[in-house]
Amino acid sequence: MSKPHLPETTLGPPDASNLVTAPTSTHASDLQQWGNYLEKFYQLPRYTYKSERKSKTNVIVETLKRMQRFFGLNETGKPNEETLEMMRKPRCGVPDSGGFMRTPGNPKWEKTQLTYRIVNYTPNLTRMDIEALIEEAFKVWSDVSPLTFNRTLDKEADIQISFAQKDHGDNSPFDGPDGILAHAFQPGPGIGGDVHFDAEETWTKTPENYNLFPVAAHEFGHSLGLAHSSDPGALMYPNYAFSDPSTYTLHQDDINGIQAIYGPSSNPVQPTGPTTPTACDPRLTFDAITTLRGETLFFKDKYVWRKHPRLRMIEFNLISLYWPSLPNGIQAAYEDFDRDLIFVFKGTQYWALSGYDTQQGYPKHISNYGFPSSVQAIDAAVSYRGKTYFFVNYQFWRYDDQSQSMEPGYPQSIEEFFPGINSRVDAVFQENSFFLFFSGPRYHAFDFHARRITRVGKSNRWLNCRYS
Repeated sequence: MSKPHLPETTLGPPDASNLVTAPTSTHASDLQQWGNYLEKFYQLPRYTYKSERKSKTNVIVETLKRMQRFFGLNETGKPNEETLEMMRKPRCGVPDSGGFMRTPGNPKWEKTQLTYRIVNYTPNLTRMDIEALIEEAFKVWSDVSPLTFNRTLDKEADIQISFAQKDHGDNSPFDGPDGILAHAFQPGPGIGGDVHFDAEETWTKTPENYNLFPVAAHEFGHSLGLAHSSDPGALMYPNYAFSDPSTYTLHQDDINGIQAIYGPSSNPVQPTGPTTPTACDPRLTFDAITTLRGETLFFKDKYVWRKHPRLRMIEFNLISLYWPSLPNGIQAAYEDFDRDLIFVFKGTQYWALSGYDTQQGYPKHISNYGFPSSVQAIDAAVSYRGKTYFFVNYQFWRYDDQSQSMEPGYPQSIEEFFPGINSRVDAVFQENSFFLFFSGPRYHAFDFHARRITRVGKSNRWLNCRYS
């Protein structure tokens, strides 16, 4: 998918710049444009489009609430902006359910040694690349279960894999570039287990456009009997997000799902996977925090919470949804207001981002800032009034944004310059004349002008968790 244009005042999801403000009325005419989505993925009856539609408004509202509940949105039953944004995201063509749910009817293969056949290929990638990515996608599931997958040229293979476009004979036509990327069929004879990719997408082995690996691995989950998960960190979450096959680890939600069907792995040590952080976990800590065009971004592992000040809304998703080329585990970030950029750091590297676009020539080495070789990572960073403060262990450095050079006389003690901040800083951002320091599950609000801490609280209060 090409990088979307970014509005000047908000980060927004991909394609958000093309959105109009969504009406919030539940009147039937306002709901018509959402009918296709709800019909495809939430079984909204088709008859509600015509003469009976007004009398079926409650059915539409309840269906919309079900969709909002699945994606963790506010259950208003109204087609508001955040709901429309979610509906526009590229995704799998299989309907949604929730949890690590199994496909209705609990279909499964009655054997553990399965075969697959690649029927045709996309011209976007070499045959060798396609075969390697498909093999890696199957390995995701074989590593955590007793299943094995072997490629064959036999037309009777269990799982047939093909690239097709528009109406391709299975009553589930594709919609052209973006939108629905692929779909798969539950285990069974005939078309059962088969996977179809939209041939009109641009398939890649990079973060650009649509990487074949995560889409294939997701669809193979359906081929094995898994339905969609509502956990945004799970592979079986319906919306697309880039994953690098060389570093990918299957989420625990997916492991639980596949093992519920086929039993544990045959490995002597049972595999475990990462779990998704929750905003109201009282132990929650942040890796990095920065502002961006009025929003506040909270980074954790491979995720980011986006806090919208005006909408009083918090969106949670994978970092790769917005910046596919960034690594997981970002350690520091700050906003350069004058240049309308944010800078993010991991280890000795840093990236400059303008909205969704990673600037050319990045990543660069932090030595460009003037750090000595002894500094191998930045804990936190924040920019204020033309100066950028970098926190490393129990010291900080100050960088002059105008001259683009590190100021002499640094590093200095954090505690001496910021009295009361005596723990290592995990993350920091600036709001008005305050520096908000986060250490572990707590934050300290430091009044920069009064030179003192004015309040202390739990970190996740910033994610609207008042009673955690």
